[in-house]
Amino acid sequence: MSSRKVVSTTNAPAALGPYSQAIVNNGMVYVSGQIPINPASGEIETKDITGQTEQVLKNLEAVLVASGSSIANVVKTTCFLDDINEWPAMNEVYGKVFHTEPPARSAFEVGKLPKNAKVEIEAIATLN
Repeated sequence: MSSRKVVSTTNAPAALGPYSQAIVNNGMVYVSGQIPINPASGEIETKDITGQTEQVLKNLEAVLVASGSSIANVVKTTCFLDDINEWPAMNEVYGKVFHTEPPARSAFEVGKLPKNAKVEIEAIATLN
């Protein structure tokens, strides 16, 4: 039997369309892609990949906490970049957050991201 629950928090940007920030189901958390919107201002406040990745990971962590999980419980991420040449800089910030037993990961260059973001990251995690 499914135990599907929609997750919503004001500590991360609201969904930009008809989707949930995350879904908890059967002990797993599925976090929608997070872009670097500051939830306090509703804007992307930094233009460089380093600052944008930092904000994305803060947003991701806020959704995970609201879900009853944490960064430490992430088992898989997917990273979308508008320029794969910025992967090393994104990877450096990412590695500071996922420094111990990092999750499985895929990374892709895409044509364009919502709000002209440079990076978007989605995640799958277990509950605490």
